[in-house]
Amino acid sequence: MPHTSKIKRALVSVSDKTGLVELCRELEKQGIEIISTGGTMRALRDAGVHVVSVSTYTGSPEILDGRVKTLHPRIHAGILYRRNLQEHIDQMQECEYKGIDLVIVNLYPFKETLARPGSTHDEIVENIDIGGPSMIRAAAKNYESVTVLVDPGDYALLLDELHHHKGNTSPEFRERCAARAFAISADYETAIAAYFSQRSVGVRTGFPDKLSLQFTKRDELRYGENPHQKAALYADPTYRAPSLVRAEILSGKELSFNNYGDLDACLEMVLDFTEPFACVVKHANPCGAAVGETIAEAYQKAYDSDPLSAYGSIIGLNQEVDMTCAQILHETPFVECMLAPSFTAEALDLLRKKKTRRLLALKEIARGRGKDQIVYRFLQGGLLAQTADDAITTKVSLQVVTRRQPTKEEIGDLLFAWKVVKQTKSNAIVLAKSGATVGIGMGQTSRVDSSFLAVKRAGERAKGAVCASDAFFPMPDGLEVAANAGVTAFIQPGGSKGDPDVIAAADKAGVAMVFTGIRHFRH
Repeated sequence: MPHTSKIKRALVSVSDKTGLVELCRELEKQGIEIISTGGTMRALRDAGVHVVSVSTYTGSPEILDGRVKTLHPRIHAGILYRRNLQEHIDQMQECEYKGIDLVIVNLYPFKETLARPGSTHDEIVENIDIGGPSMIRAAAKNYESVTVLVDPGDYALLLDELHHHKGNTSPEFRERCAARAFAISADYETAIAAYFSQRSVGVRTGFPDKLSLQFTKRDELRYGENPHQKAALYADPTYRAPSLVRAEILSGKELSFNNYGDLDACLEMVLDFTEPFACVVKHANPCGAAVGETIAEAYQKAYDSDPLSAYGSIIGLNQEVDMTCAQILHETPFVECMLAPSFTAEALDLLRKKKTRRLLALKEIARGRGKDQIVYRFLQGGLLAQTADDAITTKVSLQVVTRRQPTKEEIGDLLFAWKVVKQTKSNAIVLAKSGATVGIGMGQTSRVDSSFLAVKRAGERAKGAVCASDAFFPMPDGLEVAANAGVTAFIQPGGSKGDPDVIAAADKAGVAMVFTGIRHFRH
């Protein structure tokens, strides 16, 4: 039997104080006693609202720096006792406890702290709420008699209920509020579990037996991969590395499902470089990438790599876009999106002149790639999990396997091409020269076909270029195609049974080749 008398007492404890004072003033006008604590109590008292402190109400002081304040029988009995059971009523009277009919609580900002760059583990742990979830769940369990609110957006609905139900709320409203409270509590606990799971077992000792992922819907998209498909964007609040879901959209029309896929490929590439770097991406593959003395030079070189494929592309840059770079970008025919850490004011004014062009700023790019991240790929009925491909190859880790040693300039280009091939769909071959790609072959079912494609796109520019292969050459044919086009040095993982034949082919052609010992498949 639901509780039908007027609400007499409310417990209010919120971290988000939006609309708090206005709500409690209305509650006070209706004769509802307000119990509160901490910052909530101070905010209400400063606004002239009469508040009874939790410590006064319970007769127990707040202790342990506020960690223990609402965890008290007077609080939880007041919320949980069943108003239609005489035995409960008698016990409440015997203990001289009073009922709490309205619980207005929102939780410590755990997810917000987790998402904030630079948050320490201690800060994250201190933002795990204990009393809040306990009160929310208690009130939601006893929804037949108690109203629980967890979102400031529902305050107006509460006041409307009180007006229409003579100081109480309807059973239907209380049940909807309970459902919302349990959903918030589940979401909160899942975020905490995911954080600790990733921290304690994720990368260090293997993968957890149970994996709880929780995502929050950020936006509904116009459509999915194709117009007949529906789509939405969700954010993982536990993900602390740079993420597109935190990018600021500065200009342009709504982002599409495919835009996000291409932008994510851009983000993956720019995070691997510290020097000025730009990439031009189509269908999640680079069609041009380059480093330069300035971000403008880097972009010009990246665009010149394959201007034909650049039409309708996504552009990624790892440094602020200044006016010099913006002028080159503005002249590029049909660009879908541009992603950079930031844009100068004058650069932004110029680039905004094309109204449909999307401009995104993500300051996190400047921080570089995160460490020890777990990445997921969804399957029908399941998912795959793996550690991120964040292995770094340097000059000292290269193994020269040919008679000819690569030159200093070739080593620089080999390491550059190695970073680009890492982000190119396998089978992948990248030709590069002077810090820029000149030909890319990707996504073919045989490595020699990728070599043919890269050489075709490079044309005469293949002469004097270097070549990166994301996995080993199983046979000499892929190397021979590139060497015959004028490529002078190769970088590849090595490790094939055919390595001796490939090395012999390289020596016969007079080219240099180095092994990395690391493969960079990207499917």
